[in-house]
Amino acid sequence: MTYKGRVRNGAVVLDKPSDLPEGAEVEVHLVPSKADGAESNPLRELHRKYSGALKGLPRDLARNHDHYAHGAPKR
Repeated sequence: MTYKGRVRNGAVVLDKPSDLPEGAEVEVHLVPSKADGAESNPLRELHRKYSGALKGLPRDLARNHDHYAHGAPKR
């Protein structure tokens, strides 16, 4: 059975009263809010914010990070 509700003051409050027994084990799945934009991805937005911000870096920096940071042989 599925119950719907909202988080209020850090606790899940169900929309309709239920007769769930005290101590019943439940799972909570977050439903993306349409107000937040279901396609919103905070990591993607952060990446987009800084994309292209650093200039003059080697083209193979991702592949050879250990070489540039620690002196390891290039791949």
